[in-house]
Amino acid sequence: MMRCPPICEKRKQEGKREVKKVKKDKDKEILRKLVPKRFWKWKKVFRKRESERMPVRKAWDHVIELKEEFILKKEKVYSLSREEREEV
Repeated sequence: MMRCPPICEKRKQEGKREVKKVKKDKDKEILRKLVPKRFWKWKKVFRKRESERMPVRKAWDHVIELKEEFILKKEKVYSLSREEREEV
């Protein structure tokens, strides 16, 4: 079995780094287009990887326990005009 000489391995690694850099630059460009500037300081939240995971549990997280006799009611949150309803 033939192996690449060290120079070949080095070029492969450089190529991988270059691809990662290009991808990172594209991600930054997309972020700038989609997220308003005033939210850039929280850009970490808008990353794909961050958006696919649940937030870490905190001490103040708790269960909301409902009474047994509680019956869920489905009600309108607010009224919509005809145009708004058609749009939704």
